Amino acid sequence: MKIRHLSVAAAALLASVAAVPAVAEVKLPAQMSWTAYDTGTSGFNMAVAIGQAFKAKYNSEIRVLPAGNDIARLAPLKAGRAQVSAMGIGSYFAQEGLFEFGAKDWGPQPLQIIMTSTACNGLTLGVAGDAGVKEVKDLKGKRVGFVVGSPALNQNALAIMAYGGVKKGDVKIVEFSNYGAMWKGMVNNEVDAAFGSTITGPAKELEASPRGIMWPPMPAGDKAAWARVDKVGPYFYPHTATCGAGITKDKPLETASYPYPIVMVYASQPADFVYSVAKGMIDQYGAYKDGAPGADGFELKRQNLTWVLPYHAGTVKAFKEAGVWTDAAQKHNDKLLKRQATLASAWKAYVGTKPADDKFLEGWMKARAAALTKAGMDPVFE
Repeated sequence: MKIRHLSVAAAALLASVAAVPAVAEVKLPAQMSWTAYDTGTSGFNMAVAIGQAFKAKYNSEIRVLPAGNDIARLAPLKAGRAQVSAMGIGSYFAQEGLFEFGAKDWGPQPLQIIMTSTACNGLTLGVAGDAGVKEVKDLKGKRVGFVVGSPALNQNALAIMAYGGVKKGDVKIVEFSNYGAMWKGMVNNEVDAAFGSTITGPAKELEASPRGIMWPPMPAGDKAAWARVDKVGPYFYPHTATCGAGITKDKPLETASYPYPIVMVYASQPADFVYSVAKGMIDQYGAYKDGAPGADGFELKRQNLTWVLPYHAGTVKAFKEAGVWTDAAQKHNDKLLKRQATLASAWKAYVGTKPADDKFLEGWMKARAAALTKAGMDPVFE
């Protein structure tokens, strides 16, 4: 007996199923190269945890390349030797063509997000326990670590200092070759304060050392202090940290943060590849969330869809399938993509004028500000 007619309910069910976009498979290469901060740092450890989950589920191996600064982390991606980076806020500076990224061989970089982590940790200045610092303002006269070639770390340190009204000239800057060396300098009493995550491995080492560690509080209620932070690091926001060196749920810390790490790619990466990485991170969250401190911050509901960097089209597809992408997110993403296009056009025009090397960065900053202002966008840094 043939069934010639569908019931109304059955027809409606088939129609609803047909309306749901088909979910693509996760297809990852046998091996990927990701860059991250130095071995043992929180970003490196999270990348390794994701790699272990991907290896077990998809037989795709992630080779994590440690790099001590932002230039070193991005260079392999720019050259095509790596596909993904677990970056910090240096990705924002790279997008904007600021600081070291205002150099002739860099310029604004079209970087786009796969996913970010927002966890229980804070991102702020760690201070040696024997330095006599109780509040951010007490950093005056102290030694603060900077990393050569890492505008993110250095600008972040200045942003945190701004909370206490402390300026660069108020402290002694001590330069190091990389992030790990800077934190080793803390243990070795070569410097008194260094920027990092409260859950970074080097912070634990400092806590266990004779010097100990403390994190100057940054209460959200001090609006004037946070206004000063916003002028130096507009990507920071108040955050209560409940994990890290010397920090627990019972002993929380009012501090600063932003998403970290920012797992990102160049816009030129194929959408299918980025989709597979994003979907893999969503689907395998349960397998890696406890693999490293902070990895639980990659939870889908914790993604900030209206931050300072755009999401890649591959991620947008994965987020749409997961039901979290909104019209507001799309509108914001479109604005950020327009900003990147404006910066790219301004850079091309500026370089075409063949400016003198000794005036290159100064001239670029003026051209950058003019282009963004003309487009109705805030230059932020001028």
